[in-house]
Amino acid sequence: MNQKTGWLATVARVARNAVAVLGAVGLVGACDLKNIAELEPGVSTEADVKEKFGPPEAVWDGEDGAQVYEYNRQPEGVVNYMITIGPDGKLVGIAQVLTEANFDRVQPGMPMEQVRRMLGKPRKVTTYALKKETHYDWRYQPQSSTEMWIFSAVFNADMRVVNTLRTPDPDIQNRR
Repeated sequence: MNQKTGWLATVARVARNAVAVLGAVGLVGACDLKNIAELEPGVSTEADVKEKFGPPEAVWDGEDGAQVYEYNRQPEGVVNYMITIGPDGKLVGIAQVLTEANFDRVQPGMPMEQVRRMLGKPRKVTTYALKKETHYDWRYQPQSSTEMWIFSAVFNADMRVVNTLRTPDPDIQNRR
């Protein structure tokens, strides 16, 4: 294999990998949008939600006896859903929680459990023992962008937020 052929093979491999990842993200998103469109608040039941989305990643206690089902689309997706089921077993609402507004609500001193409940399971958790920090990362796509980004919440040894940051997704950047 000559140098030119090797370079073209590398470019082709990188392009195939990027298309595969972006295609998988798109397919999950398309299925979710179809499933959401087929559910109706006040009419659809808990069983309908589970039929469309499967078992939830977690179930949280909601207000007034409601339950909040977490449907995680990390690590490759850019959304996480919280689906609220009322005490009567009917769908109350569906929220995509990886939003700029929710990220803005993450404040210093907030406990990890509260952040986790608000944003869903992160795509990655990294502990930095020497710094006594743990970083929780979520992949998302800002409404005004075609790029994927990472929102990070930085926790101290007591698992309380000390900082947050938003950066372009290095996995996508490195595939270019």
